Amino acid sequence: MTNNVNAYRSAILHSLADPAEVGIEASYQYFEDGILLVENGQVLEVGAASELLPKLQGVEIREYRDALITPGFIDTHIHYPQTGIIASYGEQLLDWLNTYTFPAEGAFADKAHAADVAGIFLKELLRNGTTTALVFGTVHKQSVDAFFEAAQALNLRMIAGKVLMDRHAPDFLTDTPESGYADSKELIERWHGKGRLHYAVTPRFAPTSSDAQLELAGKLFGEYPDLYMHTHLSENKAEIAWVKELFPARKGYLDVYDHHKLTGPRAVFAHGVHLCDDECKRLAETGSALSFCPTSNLFLGSGLFDLEKMEQHGVRVGLGTDVGGGTSFSQLQSLNEAYKIMQLQGKKLSPMKSLYLATLGGARSLYLDDRIGNFQTGKDADFIVLDYNATPLLSYRMQQARSLEERLFALTILGDDRTVKETFAAGRSVHQRD
Repeated sequence: MTNNVNAYRSAILHSLADPAEVGIEASYQYFEDGILLVENGQVLEVGAASELLPKLQGVEIREYRDALITPGFIDTHIHYPQTGIIASYGEQLLDWLNTYTFPAEGAFADKAHAADVAGIFLKELLRNGTTTALVFGTVHKQSVDAFFEAAQALNLRMIAGKVLMDRHAPDFLTDTPESGYADSKELIERWHGKGRLHYAVTPRFAPTSSDAQLELAGKLFGEYPDLYMHTHLSENKAEIAWVKELFPARKGYLDVYDHHKLTGPRAVFAHGVHLCDDECKRLAETGSALSFCPTSNLFLGSGLFDLEKMEQHGVRVGLGTDVGGGTSFSQLQSLNEAYKIMQLQGKKLSPMKSLYLATLGGARSLYLDDRIGNFQTGKDADFIVLDYNATPLLSYRMQQARSLEERLFALTILGDDRTVKETFAAGRSVHQRD
Protein backbone atom coordinates (compact mmCIF):
# COMPACT_ATOMS: atom_id res chain seq x y z
CA MET A 1 0.00 0.00 0.00
CA THR A 2 1.21 3.54 -0.79
CA ASN A 3 1.37 6.44 1.62
CA ASN A 4 -1.66 7.98 -0.12
CA VAL A 5 -4.01 5.26 1.15
CA ASN A 6 -6.34 5.96 4.08
CA ALA A 7 -8.34 3.26 5.82
CA TYR A 8 -11.65 3.61 7.70
CA ARG A 9 -13.02 0.76 9.79
CA SER A 10 -16.63 0.41 10.91
CA ALA A 11 -19.84 -1.26 9.86
CA ILE A 12 -20.21 -0.33 6.18
CA LEU A 13 -23.34 -0.30 4.01
CA HIS A 14 -23.90 0.80 0.42
CA SER A 15 -26.45 0.28 -2.36
CA LEU A 16 -25.68 -1.80 -5.43
CA ALA A 17 -28.96 -1.40 -7.32
CA ASP A 18 -32.60 -0.32 -7.01
CA PRO A 19 -34.53 -2.78 -4.80
CA ALA A 20 -37.52 -2.32 -7.09
CA GLU A 21 -35.47 -3.81 -9.94
CA VAL A 22 -33.37 -6.54 -8.27
CA GLY A 23 -35.13 -7.25 -4.96
CA ILE A 24 -34.05 -6.10 -1.53
CA GLU A 25 -31.44 -8.79 -0.83
CA ALA A 26 -29.50 -8.13 -4.04
CA SER A 27 -29.72 -4.35 -3.72
CA TYR A 28 -27.03 -3.71 -1.10
CA GLN A 29 -23.72 -4.84 0.36
CA TYR A 30 -23.05 -4.81 4.09
CA PHE A 31 -20.00 -5.50 6.22
CA GLU A 32 -20.60 -5.77 9.96
CA ASP A 33 -16.87 -5.14 10.43
CA GLY A 34 -15.65 -3.52 7.24
CA ILE A 35 -12.85 -1.38 5.90
CA LEU A 36 -13.11 1.37 3.31
CA LEU A 37 -9.83 2.16 1.53
CA VAL A 38 -9.41 5.59 -0.03
CA GLU A 39 -6.59 6.69 -2.32
CA ASN A 40 -6.20 10.19 -3.75
CA GLY A 41 -9.82 11.06 -3.02
CA GLN A 42 -11.30 7.94 -4.62
CA VAL A 43 -12.50 4.57 -3.39
CA LEU A 44 -9.73 2.00 -3.70
CA GLU A 45 -11.55 -0.95 -2.16
CA VAL A 46 -14.22 -1.89 0.33
CA GLY A 47 -14.53 -5.22 2.09
CA ALA A 48 -14.55 -7.24 5.28
CA ALA A 49 -11.87 -6.27 7.80
CA SER A 50 -10.80 -9.90 8.10
CA GLU A 51 -9.89 -9.92 4.40
CA LEU A 52 -8.32 -6.48 4.10
CA LEU A 53 -6.34 -6.16 7.33
CA PRO A 54 -3.47 -8.42 6.14
CA LYS A 55 -2.91 -6.03 3.19
CA LEU A 56 -2.68 -2.90 5.33
CA GLN A 57 0.79 -3.10 6.80
CA GLY A 58 1.92 0.43 7.55
CA VAL A 59 -1.49 1.99 6.83
CA GLU A 60 -3.07 3.91 9.68
CA ILE A 61 -6.67 2.83 10.27
CA ARG A 62 -9.32 5.19 11.62
CA GLU A 63 -11.87 3.16 13.54
CA TYR A 64 -15.44 4.16 14.33
CA ARG A 65 -17.21 2.08 16.96
CA ASP A 66 -21.01 1.83 17.21
CA ALA A 67 -21.29 3.55 13.86
CA LEU A 68 -22.22 2.97 10.24
CA ILE A 69 -20.36 4.26 7.18
CA THR A 70 -22.51 4.95 4.12
CA PRO A 71 -22.03 6.98 0.94
CA GLY A 72 -22.72 10.68 1.31
CA PHE A 73 -26.32 11.72 0.81
CA ILE A 74 -27.41 13.26 -2.50
CA ASP A 75 -30.03 16.02 -2.52
CA THR A 76 -31.69 16.32 -5.92
CA HIS A 77 -33.63 19.53 -5.23
CA ILE A 78 -32.86 22.41 -2.88
CA HIS A 79 -32.85 26.26 -2.91
CA TYR A 80 -29.82 27.80 -1.20
CA PRO A 81 -31.25 31.37 -1.23
CA GLN A 82 -34.18 30.12 0.87
CA THR A 83 -31.99 29.05 3.78
CA GLY A 84 -33.11 32.08 5.78
CA ILE A 85 -36.84 31.47 5.30
CA ILE A 86 -36.97 27.81 6.29
CA ALA A 87 -39.72 27.30 8.89
CA SER A 88 -41.72 30.33 7.73
CA TYR A 89 -45.39 29.97 8.65
CA GLY A 90 -47.20 27.78 6.13
CA GLU A 91 -48.88 28.91 2.95
CA GLN A 92 -49.88 27.12 -0.22
CA LEU A 93 -47.18 27.20 -2.90
CA LEU A 94 -48.08 30.34 -4.87
CA ASP A 95 -48.81 32.44 -1.78
CA TRP A 96 -45.62 31.13 -0.16
CA LEU A 97 -43.55 32.30 -3.12
CA ASN A 98 -44.96 35.82 -2.99
CA THR A 99 -44.94 36.14 0.80
CA TYR A 100 -41.52 34.71 1.64
CA THR A 101 -39.45 33.53 -1.30
CA PHE A 102 -39.35 36.47 -3.65
CA PRO A 103 -38.55 39.08 -0.96
CA ALA A 104 -35.73 36.88 0.39
CA GLU A 105 -34.24 36.27 -3.04
CA GLY A 106 -34.07 40.00 -3.78
CA ALA A 107 -31.19 40.35 -1.30
CA PHE A 108 -28.96 38.15 -3.48
CA ALA A 109 -28.25 41.08 -5.78
CA ASP A 110 -25.53 41.73 -3.17
CA LYS A 111 -22.76 39.20 -3.73
CA ALA A 112 -21.46 39.58 -0.16
CA HIS A 113 -24.86 38.50 1.13
CA ALA A 114 -24.93 35.60 -1.32
CA ALA A 115 -21.49 34.49 -0.17
CA ASP A 116 -22.53 34.58 3.49
CA VAL A 117 -25.61 32.47 2.81
CA ALA A 118 -23.68 30.04 0.60
CA GLY A 119 -21.28 29.40 3.48
CA ILE A 120 -24.11 28.76 5.93
CA PHE A 121 -25.95 26.59 3.41
CA LEU A 122 -22.98 24.34 2.62
CA LYS A 123 -22.16 23.98 6.30
CA GLU A 124 -25.72 22.79 6.93
CA LEU A 125 -25.56 20.32 4.07
CA LEU A 126 -22.33 18.81 5.37
CA ARG A 127 -23.59 18.72 8.97
CA ASN A 128 -26.47 16.64 7.67
CA GLY A 129 -24.28 14.32 5.60
CA THR A 130 -25.17 15.68 2.15
CA THR A 131 -22.16 15.73 -0.14
CA THR A 132 -23.83 16.46 -3.51
CA ALA A 133 -26.83 18.67 -4.25
CA LEU A 134 -28.75 20.07 -7.21
CA VAL A 135 -29.20 23.69 -6.18
CA PHE A 136 -31.28 26.69 -7.20
CA GLY A 137 -29.58 30.09 -7.14
CA THR A 138 -31.49 33.31 -7.79
CA VAL A 139 -31.93 35.35 -10.95
CA HIS A 140 -28.65 37.12 -10.13
CA LYS A 141 -25.40 35.89 -11.70
CA GLN A 142 -23.53 36.73 -8.52
CA SER A 143 -25.65 34.27 -6.53
CA VAL A 144 -24.25 31.44 -8.65
CA ASP A 145 -20.70 32.76 -8.56
CA ALA A 146 -20.84 32.96 -4.76
CA PHE A 147 -22.20 29.44 -4.46
CA PHE A 148 -19.69 27.84 -6.80
CA GLU A 149 -16.79 29.68 -5.17
CA ALA A 150 -17.78 28.30 -1.77
CA ALA A 151 -18.33 24.76 -3.13
CA GLN A 152 -15.05 24.77 -5.01
CA ALA A 153 -13.12 25.73 -1.87
CA LEU A 154 -14.37 22.50 -0.26
CA ASN A 155 -13.94 20.40 -3.44
CA LEU A 156 -17.60 19.39 -3.36
CA ARG A 157 -19.51 17.85 -6.25
CA MET A 158 -22.32 20.36 -6.69
CA ILE A 159 -24.73 21.37 -9.45
CA ALA A 160 -26.32 24.83 -9.58
CA GLY A 161 -27.73 27.45 -11.91
CA LYS A 162 -29.06 30.97 -12.26
CA VAL A 163 -32.85 31.20 -12.15
CA LEU A 164 -34.56 32.20 -15.40
CA MET A 165 -37.71 34.24 -14.73
CA ASP A 166 -39.00 36.91 -17.11
CA ARG A 167 -42.62 37.31 -15.96
CA HIS A 168 -45.09 36.92 -13.05
CA ALA A 169 -42.45 37.91 -10.49
CA PRO A 170 -41.33 41.19 -8.92
CA ASP A 171 -39.38 43.49 -11.25
CA PHE A 172 -36.28 43.16 -9.09
CA LEU A 173 -36.24 39.41 -9.78
CA THR A 174 -36.92 39.28 -13.51
CA ASP A 175 -34.57 39.01 -16.45
CA THR A 176 -35.34 38.83 -20.17
CA PRO A 177 -35.09 35.86 -22.53
CA GLU A 178 -31.95 37.37 -24.02
CA SER A 179 -30.25 38.42 -20.77
CA GLY A 180 -31.11 35.13 -19.10
CA TYR A 181 -29.55 33.23 -21.98
CA ALA A 182 -26.43 35.41 -22.06
CA ASP A 183 -25.92 35.38 -18.30
CA SER A 184 -26.37 31.62 -18.12
CA LYS A 185 -23.95 31.07 -21.00
CA GLU A 186 -21.34 33.21 -19.23
CA LEU A 187 -21.74 31.18 -16.04
CA ILE A 188 -21.54 27.88 -17.93
CA GLU A 189 -18.28 28.93 -19.52
CA ARG A 190 -16.90 29.94 -16.13
CA TRP A 191 -18.04 27.00 -13.98
CA HIS A 192 -19.38 23.95 -15.82
CA GLY A 193 -16.95 21.07 -15.51
CA LYS A 194 -14.53 23.03 -13.36
CA GLY A 195 -13.30 20.61 -10.72
CA ARG A 196 -16.35 18.79 -9.38
CA LEU A 197 -18.85 21.48 -10.38
CA HIS A 198 -21.69 21.25 -12.92
CA TYR A 199 -24.14 23.80 -14.28
CA ALA A 200 -27.93 23.51 -14.53
CA VAL A 201 -30.14 25.58 -16.83
CA THR A 202 -32.75 26.71 -14.31
CA PRO A 203 -36.14 28.10 -15.35
CA ARG A 204 -37.96 28.49 -12.02
CA PHE A 205 -41.18 26.93 -13.28
CA ALA A 206 -43.24 27.30 -16.42
CA PRO A 207 -45.48 30.17 -15.19
CA THR A 208 -42.54 32.52 -14.59
CA SER A 209 -40.99 32.03 -18.03
CA SER A 210 -42.45 33.11 -21.35
CA ASP A 211 -42.40 30.86 -24.39
CA ALA A 212 -39.50 32.93 -25.69
CA GLN A 213 -37.47 32.33 -22.56
CA LEU A 214 -38.25 28.62 -22.45
CA GLU A 215 -37.24 28.34 -26.10
CA LEU A 216 -33.83 29.89 -25.37
CA ALA A 217 -33.46 27.73 -22.24
CA GLY A 218 -34.02 24.63 -24.39
CA LYS A 219 -31.50 25.92 -26.93
CA LEU A 220 -28.94 26.43 -24.16
CA PHE A 221 -29.60 22.99 -22.66
CA GLY A 222 -28.61 21.43 -25.97
CA GLU A 223 -25.51 23.50 -26.58
CA TYR A 224 -23.14 22.00 -24.01
CA PRO A 225 -22.32 18.37 -23.16
CA ASP A 226 -23.42 17.01 -19.79
CA LEU A 227 -25.36 20.17 -18.89
CA TYR A 228 -28.29 19.87 -16.45
CA MET A 229 -31.80 21.30 -16.52
CA HIS A 230 -33.52 21.91 -13.18
CA THR A 231 -37.08 23.14 -12.63
CA HIS A 232 -40.43 22.39 -10.95
CA LEU A 233 -43.31 20.27 -12.22
CA SER A 234 -46.86 19.56 -11.04
CA GLU A 235 -46.32 20.40 -7.40
CA ASN A 236 -49.61 22.07 -6.58
CA LYS A 237 -53.09 21.88 -8.11
CA ALA A 238 -53.51 25.66 -8.32
CA GLU A 239 -50.12 25.86 -10.05
CA ILE A 240 -51.20 23.21 -12.59
CA ALA A 241 -54.41 25.11 -13.35
CA TRP A 242 -52.35 28.29 -13.87
CA VAL A 243 -50.09 26.50 -16.34
CA LYS A 244 -53.13 25.39 -18.33
CA GLU A 245 -54.29 29.02 -18.57
CA LEU A 246 -50.85 30.30 -19.59
CA PHE A 247 -50.08 27.58 -22.15
CA PRO A 248 -53.46 26.62 -23.70
CA ALA A 249 -51.80 25.11 -26.78
CA ARG A 250 -49.95 22.50 -24.72
CA LYS A 251 -51.64 19.27 -23.66
CA GLY A 252 -50.22 19.33 -20.12
CA TYR A 253 -47.61 20.75 -17.75
CA LEU A 254 -44.82 18.39 -18.83
CA ASP A 255 -45.62 19.06 -22.47
CA VAL A 256 -44.66 22.72 -21.96
CA TYR A 257 -41.11 21.63 -21.14
CA ASP A 258 -41.08 18.84 -23.70
CA HIS A 259 -42.14 21.24 -26.44
CA HIS A 260 -39.21 23.51 -25.60
CA LYS A 261 -36.65 20.66 -25.55
CA LEU A 262 -36.21 20.79 -21.77
CA THR A 263 -36.66 17.06 -21.15
CA GLY A 264 -34.02 14.35 -21.49
CA PRO A 265 -31.02 12.95 -19.64
CA ARG A 266 -29.92 15.26 -16.79
CA ALA A 267 -33.28 17.07 -16.80
CA VAL A 268 -34.55 16.97 -13.21
CA PHE A 269 -38.09 17.98 -12.29
CA ALA A 270 -38.87 18.68 -8.65
CA HIS A 271 -42.03 17.25 -7.09
CA GLY A 272 -44.21 15.64 -9.79
CA VAL A 273 -46.96 15.06 -7.23
CA HIS A 274 -49.86 15.22 -9.69
CA LEU A 275 -48.72 13.44 -12.85
CA CYS A 276 -50.87 11.32 -15.14
CA ASP A 277 -49.68 7.99 -16.54
CA ASP A 278 -48.83 9.50 -19.93
CA GLU A 279 -46.58 12.10 -18.27
CA CYS A 280 -44.82 9.42 -16.23
CA LYS A 281 -44.31 7.38 -19.37
CA ARG A 282 -42.86 10.40 -21.16
CA LEU A 283 -40.44 11.14 -18.32
CA ALA A 284 -39.16 7.58 -18.53
CA GLU A 285 -38.92 7.67 -22.33
CA THR A 286 -36.82 10.82 -22.29
CA GLY A 287 -34.58 9.72 -19.43
CA SER A 288 -35.71 12.66 -17.30
CA ALA A 289 -35.78 12.39 -13.51
CA LEU A 290 -38.06 13.41 -10.66
CA SER A 291 -37.07 14.68 -7.25
CA PHE A 292 -39.25 13.34 -4.41
CA CYS A 293 -39.47 16.12 -1.79
CA PRO A 294 -41.44 14.73 1.17
CA THR A 295 -41.10 17.45 3.80
CA SER A 296 -42.07 20.33 1.50
CA ASN A 297 -44.96 18.43 -0.11
CA LEU A 298 -46.44 17.94 3.35
CA PHE A 299 -45.53 21.38 4.70
CA LEU A 300 -47.02 23.26 1.73
CA GLY A 301 -49.98 20.89 1.47
CA SER A 302 -49.12 19.91 -2.10
CA GLY A 303 -50.04 16.23 -1.91
CA LEU A 304 -48.60 12.72 -1.72
CA PHE A 305 -45.92 11.60 -4.17
CA ASP A 306 -46.65 8.16 -5.66
CA LEU A 307 -43.24 6.47 -5.66
CA GLU A 308 -44.67 3.09 -6.61
CA LYS A 309 -46.29 4.57 -9.71
CA MET A 310 -42.97 6.08 -10.79
CA GLU A 311 -41.25 2.73 -10.28
CA GLN A 312 -43.84 1.00 -12.47
CA HIS A 313 -43.16 3.46 -15.27
CA GLY A 314 -39.38 3.27 -14.88
CA VAL A 315 -38.91 6.94 -13.95
CA ARG A 316 -35.61 7.86 -12.32
CA VAL A 317 -36.30 9.21 -8.80
CA GLY A 318 -34.00 10.93 -6.33
CA LEU A 319 -34.65 12.50 -2.93
CA GLY A 320 -34.83 16.26 -2.34
CA THR A 321 -35.20 18.37 0.78
CA ASP A 322 -36.53 21.44 -1.09
CA VAL A 323 -35.28 23.81 1.61
CA GLY A 324 -36.78 26.32 2.33
CA GLY A 325 -40.24 24.95 1.48
CA GLY A 326 -38.84 21.77 2.96
CA THR A 327 -38.47 21.70 6.72
CA SER A 328 -35.06 20.10 7.19
CA PHE A 329 -31.64 19.82 5.53
CA SER A 330 -31.52 16.24 6.80
CA GLN A 331 -32.12 13.46 4.30
CA LEU A 332 -32.79 11.21 7.29
CA GLN A 333 -35.73 13.43 8.13
CA SER A 334 -36.80 13.44 4.48
CA LEU A 335 -36.91 9.65 4.63
CA ASN A 336 -38.87 9.84 7.86
CA GLU A 337 -41.59 11.79 6.04
CA ALA A 338 -41.29 9.68 2.89
CA TYR A 339 -42.14 6.58 4.92
CA LYS A 340 -45.26 8.30 6.26
CA ILE A 341 -46.30 9.45 2.78
CA MET A 342 -46.13 5.87 1.57
CA GLN A 343 -48.07 4.66 4.61
CA LEU A 344 -50.84 7.16 3.90
CA GLN A 345 -51.21 5.57 0.46
CA GLY A 346 -51.27 2.03 1.86
CA LYS A 347 -47.79 1.36 0.48
CA LYS A 348 -44.40 0.51 1.98
CA LEU A 349 -40.93 2.06 1.90
CA SER A 350 -38.26 -0.41 2.95
CA PRO A 351 -35.10 0.75 4.74
CA MET A 352 -32.97 -0.42 1.80
CA LYS A 353 -35.09 1.52 -0.68
CA SER A 354 -34.62 4.56 1.57
CA LEU A 355 -30.85 4.08 1.45
CA TYR A 356 -31.02 3.78 -2.33
CA LEU A 357 -33.08 6.97 -2.74
CA ALA A 358 -30.68 9.01 -0.61
CA THR A 359 -27.51 7.72 -2.29
CA LEU A 360 -27.30 5.66 -5.49
CA GLY A 361 -30.82 6.58 -6.62
CA GLY A 362 -29.92 10.25 -6.41
CA ALA A 363 -26.70 9.63 -8.30
CA ARG A 364 -28.57 7.72 -11.00
CA SER A 365 -31.13 10.55 -11.30
CA LEU A 366 -28.25 12.95 -11.89
CA TYR A 367 -26.41 10.61 -14.27
CA LEU A 368 -23.51 10.64 -11.82
CA ASP A 369 -23.70 6.99 -10.75
CA ASP A 370 -20.36 6.38 -12.46
CA ARG A 371 -18.77 8.85 -10.01
CA ILE A 372 -20.75 8.82 -6.75
CA GLY A 373 -23.51 6.94 -4.94
CA ASN A 374 -21.74 3.84 -3.62
CA PHE A 375 -18.31 2.39 -2.85
CA GLN A 376 -17.38 0.83 -6.15
CA THR A 377 -13.67 1.14 -6.91
CA GLY A 378 -12.75 4.41 -8.62
CA LYS A 379 -15.73 6.43 -7.42
CA ASP A 380 -15.30 9.64 -5.46
CA ALA A 381 -14.78 8.96 -1.77
CA ASP A 382 -17.81 10.93 -0.58
CA PHE A 383 -19.00 9.23 2.59
CA ILE A 384 -20.42 9.79 6.05
CA VAL A 385 -20.17 8.22 9.50
CA LEU A 386 -23.51 7.75 11.24
CA ASP A 387 -23.39 7.47 15.05
CA TYR A 388 -25.63 4.80 16.57
CA ASN A 389 -25.34 6.59 19.94
CA ALA A 390 -26.00 10.13 18.71
CA THR A 391 -28.86 10.65 21.17
CA PRO A 392 -29.88 8.76 24.31
CA LEU A 393 -33.11 7.58 22.66
CA LEU A 394 -31.38 6.41 19.48
CA SER A 395 -28.75 4.59 21.55
CA TYR A 396 -31.43 2.83 23.59
CA ARG A 397 -33.39 1.92 20.46
CA MET A 398 -30.28 0.42 18.87
CA GLN A 399 -29.85 -1.87 21.86
CA GLN A 400 -33.23 -3.41 21.01
CA ALA A 401 -32.59 -3.74 17.26
CA ARG A 402 -32.38 -7.32 16.02
CA SER A 403 -31.25 -6.75 12.43
CA LEU A 404 -29.51 -4.34 10.06
CA GLU A 405 -32.88 -3.33 8.64
CA GLU A 406 -34.15 -2.37 12.11
CA ARG A 407 -31.05 -0.27 12.77
CA LEU A 408 -31.30 1.47 9.42
CA PHE A 409 -35.01 2.18 9.87
CA ALA A 410 -34.40 3.60 13.34
CA LEU A 411 -31.77 5.93 11.87
CA THR A 412 -34.28 7.28 9.33
CA ILE A 413 -37.00 7.82 11.93
CA LEU A 414 -34.94 9.10 14.87
CA GLY A 415 -31.90 10.50 13.07
CA ASP A 416 -31.04 14.08 12.15
CA ASP A 417 -27.90 16.25 11.95
CA ARG A 418 -26.75 14.96 15.34
CA THR A 419 -26.50 11.47 13.85
CA VAL A 420 -23.80 12.54 11.37
CA LYS A 421 -20.49 12.15 13.21
CA GLU A 422 -18.25 13.00 10.25
CA THR A 423 -18.61 13.88 6.58
CA PHE A 424 -15.98 13.28 3.88
CA ALA A 425 -15.84 14.78 0.38
CA ALA A 426 -13.34 13.33 -2.09
CA GLY A 427 -11.60 11.63 0.83
CA ARG A 428 -11.22 14.81 2.87
CA SER A 429 -12.99 15.39 6.17
CA VAL A 430 -15.22 18.44 5.69
CA HIS A 431 -17.36 18.16 8.82
CA GLN A 432 -16.77 16.75 12.30
CA ARG A 433 -19.59 16.88 14.81
CA ASP A 434 -17.31 16.85 17.85
